[in-house]
Amino acid sequence: MTESSQGTAVVVAVGTQDSRNAIRLAAKEAQFRGAPLIAVAAYNTNPVLGAPAARPVGSYHSSGDKQRTAESALHHAIVDALGDQAGGVEQRTIPGPAGRSLVVTANAVNAGLLVLTSGGTSSALPGSMNQYVLRKAPCPVLLVPDASQAA
Repeated sequence: MTESSQGTAVVVAVGTQDSRNAIRLAAKEAQFRGAPLIAVAAYNTNPVLGAPAARPVGSYHSSGDKQRTAESALHHAIVDALGDQAGGVEQRTIPGPAGRSLVVTANAVNAGLLVLTSGGTSSALPGSMNQYVLRKAPCPVLLVPDASQAA
């Protein structure tokens, strides 16, 4: 395999409450490969009303609000996992379904590895987003157990 066919980036999905293990492992892998680390968080663009059905509508959350919320959550997850080394991580928030966003990003950056958290399911089968990525990814995919599964 030539170097160009091996991929040039490590992409990590950040979306579950406990992506810390996946981020740390992806950072180590990117360092080992001498590759950039790209953290990706997808967000839903469907309009959501800000109040439960039993109460009056308090606010409308725009896609811009959702993007800012996703950017903030992504940044905090990376800082929480990597501390001082978080500055070297490229952060991308992408509207749409998580699986598709990850595959599109992996293709766009010529990823050599996609790192996902297993999603906290108790079964041995990955969730639907992970299954989508496993079927469509242009590179190897690493599923990392979250902290509750690793214990």
